[in-house]
Amino acid sequence: MAKPIRLVRGVLTVGSWTLLSRVAGFTRDVMMAAYLGAGPAAEAFLVAFSLPNMFRRFFAEGAFNMAFVPIFAKKLEGGEDARGFARDAFNGLATVLILFSLLGTLLMPWLVWAMAAGFAGDERFDLAVLYGRIAFCYILFISLVALLSGVLNAFGRFTEAGVVPVLMNLMFIAAMLLADAAGWDMGLTLAWTVPVTGIAQLALTWVAARRAGYAPRLQRPHLSPDLKRLARIAGPAMLAGGVVQVNLLVGRQVASFFEGAVAWLSYADRLYQLPLGVVGIAIGTVLLPDLSRRLRADDHEGGRHAFNRAAEIALALTVPAAVALVVLAYPLISVLFERGAFDREDTIATAWVLAVYGAGLPAFVLHKVLQPLFYAREDTRRPFHYAVWAMVVNAAVAVGLSPFIGFLAAALGTTVAGWTMVWQLWRGARSMGDASRMDDRLRARLPRIAGASVAMGAVLWLGAEALDAALHAPGLRYLALAGLCALGIAAYFGTGFAIGAFRAADLRGALRR
Repeated sequence: MAKPIRLVRGVLTVGSWTLLSRVAGFTRDVMMAAYLGAGPAAEAFLVAFSLPNMFRRFFAEGAFNMAFVPIFAKKLEGGEDARGFARDAFNGLATVLILFSLLGTLLMPWLVWAMAAGFAGDERFDLAVLYGRIAFCYILFISLVALLSGVLNAFGRFTEAGVVPVLMNLMFIAAMLLADAAGWDMGLTLAWTVPVTGIAQLALTWVAARRAGYAPRLQRPHLSPDLKRLARIAGPAMLAGGVVQVNLLVGRQVASFFEGAVAWLSYADRLYQLPLGVVGIAIGTVLLPDLSRRLRADDHEGGRHAFNRAAEIALALTVPAAVALVVLAYPLISVLFERGAFDREDTIATAWVLAVYGAGLPAFVLHKVLQPLFYAREDTRRPFHYAVWAMVVNAAVAVGLSPFIGFLAAALGTTVAGWTMVWQLWRGARSMGDASRMDDRLRARLPRIAGASVAMGAVLWLGAEALDAALHAPGLRYLALAGLCALGIAAYFGTGFAIGAFRAADLRGALRR
């Protein structure tokens, strides 16, 4: 039981830090909505900030780490030169990203046009180019942070890597408070904060890696056989990551033709990213190195147990969260965002987006559970093929429906593509034998989790109707929303315990571990 305990403890550690990061990020976005609303500066900054983050997921988190972590973890398990491999990977990635950062800064007008062609011809375009040139070098720092975090995760040190995104959001909050007090331009302040946070994050992660016994320094890259192998495995994963980013690109392009829609999608994205990050990213971060080590040790039964418990934890937490986001979309956006420059029209539009995203939340989390089954086996080709089909579905829905339902087509395309990807991953995993199949416990609990979530949704609907006046009262709305959330939690867990969706002993054991 030592390894399952370690898996649960790792998920709880990463999830806790991710929760703190998402709460801080939500606070950051609430402040930005109050200062900038959904106006030109807000939309320009959101597009500019999304560029380095898009390429970060393309190069580092989505591709490089998915190939790097399994190889590194297996080298650790087998007593090979894991540190030498990590050193070569660090220098190879740094060299590529320095060149890419310079190129991207020079080509920023074309990147902004590719991201948001609807900005062309108005002030949003020039602002996005300016902010983008300031912020784009962030890709270098945060991609190296992602690699070092992968090293720390493989060593089982999840806390140090989990602190990094918290630091970024806290620095953004401090920068906005300082800009407000000093009278600085808020858009420029946010843009300059991006590279400053990248430097701080890299410094923090480097110190943590040095304490773990690995302190990389920039050197001329050495193209070792292991690095060539990494490149061969990372290639399809990079393409798959690129396809995912094309999905986001399609959504932003559609949204850019509707004034304010880029901001509406971004603010709704922050809310659904809260449960996605706490559960999905935490499980994916811990599950990949764990499955890789088990495969190296031929522990197939342990791998199946780890996969099933990860799926159970993910669905027990995200299915009710999805129901809550759909049912409470308007009260959530109204209470949390509607102030300052963010008005009632913005609330209604953002609530619709949040409800559509909420319907896809379980799919986005299941990606994080199913993909490690492939990446732990160094199989990056099939996820790429699946991602291509999901991209086609996303583009067809987002572009095809935008003349009829407007900016909502962008959110709907993301959700439909998410479920398409899950269906493909599930079908592909069936060829892996028992290691990827549901055990009796998971099969018995899934319908009960769904039943408890539906019951909670009904309670939340009735509660929102009863508290409608309080949810709009300036002095009571926060308390009313908190009471509504507490009511939903009580309804879900009370029903879940009653019908056997989970047991109190399971939760106590997980928390104790």
